[in-house]
Amino acid sequence: MEIKRYPNNGCCERLHLDVCVDERTPRDGILKLLKELRPEWKPEDIQIKASPVLLVRVYGQMTELFMDRDKEMEMFQVLHKHGCGPELYCSFTNGICYEFVRGVVLDDILLRQPSVYRLIAREMGKIHSIKSGETGNSSPVLWSRLSQFLDLVQRSGAPEQQKSSTHVEAPCLKIIIKEMEELKSHLTHINSPVVLCHNDLLTKNVIYNQEEGTVKFIDYEYADFNYQAYDIGNHFNEFAGISNVDSSLYPSCELQFDWLTAYLESFKWFNGVDSTVTKKEVQELYVQVCKFSLVAHLFWCLWALLQAKHSTIDFDFQR
Repeated sequence: MEIKRYPNNGCCERLHLDVCVDERTPRDGILKLLKELRPEWKPEDIQIKASPVLLVRVYGQMTELFMDRDKEMEMFQVLHKHGCGPELYCSFTNGICYEFVRGVVLDDILLRQPSVYRLIAREMGKIHSIKSGETGNSSPVLWSRLSQFLDLVQRSGAPEQQKSSTHVEAPCLKIIIKEMEELKSHLTHINSPVVLCHNDLLTKNVIYNQEEGTVKFIDYEYADFNYQAYDIGNHFNEFAGISNVDSSLYPSCELQFDWLTAYLESFKWFNGVDSTVTKKEVQELYVQVCKFSLVAHLFWCLWALLQAKHSTIDFDFQR
């Protein structure tokens, strides 16, 4: 087995194992990984689904088309360094091994509880305060990634109709391009700070530890520098759900103002300034978030068209 160690821009070096884990029958590949990571473990004692120590994630088919895996590894290490994420143990040919985060995956009910959503707001404020000097480029990734997705959709053609349980016509690319250009023209004139963002904060990417009173964000496939208001607006969109979308569940103005107040207090505190928050500051951020939530819809629209074409996951992406 080939073992490589990569330096990572001042962070601790990253271990890479030349192992490919079969997503349908992963046990053999996982045992090869554990032979290197935990050589003292006996294979017969290992339970793949109930490991209390580490997680193995296998990448989806063709995701290398629109995922920057090196950037994902970099985000893992930066966030762990700041106490915001689990330790990355190693990468392998088609996935990663990382530390198990104790707690429960957030659900739609927990998401709306003030004691929980304030924790999420504070954790996002902490992550958004991490400086760009540790990761190099700090330009917003939004427009380049949208252009990349659009180019891939154009080159891949229309998604196969049989992959959708209902007949759903996606908007033509001419309309999508027009809307993207209109949004870019407007949003680039909004003074939203560029910060380190998660960019995919749906409920399943938040782990809540009730005993410790903490939340941790997981899955950094899309993490990168981006507009502050985009990360928040994208999270607010997730209140409406995924499998059964209900737009009436989008957070109320009252919830948003409470969330944004907790966020700004955290963001200011971690940036070393007075954490007092004014109503004007909350109102300004609220308007920015409302506007950037629109482009988040467009982002995941293009993502879904790509997934409908390439993914092997049993999910109706086109719908």
